[in-house]
Amino acid sequence: MNKFKLLLASVALAASGLASAQQTLLNVSYDVAREFYKDINAAFVPWYKKTAGKDVKVEQAHGGSSAQARAVADGLDADVVTMNTTTDIEFLAEKGVVAKDWAKRFPHNAAPTTSTMLFLVRNGNPKGIKDWDDLLKPDVKVVVVNPKTGGNGRYAYLAAWGYVKKKGGSDAQAADFVAKLYKNVPVLARGGRDATTAFLQRNIGDVLVTFESEVESVNREFGDAKVDVVYPSTSIVAENPVAVVERTVAKKGTADLAKAYLNFLYTPEGQEIAAKHNIRPTDPAVLKKHAKFKQIKLFTVQELFGSLSEAQKVHFNDGGQFDKIYTVK
Repeated sequence: MNKFKLLLASVALAASGLASAQQTLLNVSYDVAREFYKDINAAFVPWYKKTAGKDVKVEQAHGGSSAQARAVADGLDADVVTMNTTTDIEFLAEKGVVAKDWAKRFPHNAAPTTSTMLFLVRNGNPKGIKDWDDLLKPDVKVVVVNPKTGGNGRYAYLAAWGYVKKKGGSDAQAADFVAKLYKNVPVLARGGRDATTAFLQRNIGDVLVTFESEVESVNREFGDAKVDVVYPSTSIVAENPVAVVERTVAKKGTADLAKAYLNFLYTPEGQEIAAKHNIRPTDPAVLKKHAKFKQIKLFTVQELFGSLSEAQKVHFNDGGQFDKIYTVK
């Protein structure tokens, strides 16, 4: 009997040891990357088991990029952050939550993938929308994310501004153009998923300005025939930066796991999953394999705005350019 109890105790001890050996990683991410990271996580768990010999559980949390960054700054124990705008990670670096040199910790300025901004229109494109100019027509209602709460919205704003600049326009002309565009915005969405819901479930607006990566989610969730995809003549490169949350990994002992997770995004397998979700791989070989990524004229934030941080100060901080052109309705 004592032997039996001893056996049970040792089995229980082994089981508890196994449970404690399984580390949990929390990825706090932006709104429209939910499905992408579901697939990444499903691939990463067996990959990590094979390469590191350890079991791991990955959890994910999604919302507007800036709102997510604030939640992490306020104490949400993310092991990694995977955002759609560098300003949100820079904000965390300033708070001492991620490393000051986070952009040098991984390749491509710590951005394993990119995207760009395009238009989703109603099936058949009834308003005949082809380029940014069409968003200013008096009968066109535009759905966009609030640039003060989400990276999706900031990139939409900067893409419209950059469209004017790339055609040789002045900043004053760009400001006038963007002001007219936002006059056609009936309501600002909180994040990318909120914008998609407004457009497709609540039937608000004629065109949704969103990430190229959102196309896959829309088709999967709402059906292939619900929207047409329109690529403007010119758009912006939207980097998807990543970082280890030093505060959390030091506390949980998950630094190696967090690094491995972010490095996995750069592997051919991780890059292929990105391509499947309409997110542009940074691996040239993987990008070349996928003809669906249209070759349009793209400009970078650095080229026209210096950096996202500079754009944030000029355009999106309280009292900035956006506040001057948009009155909350």
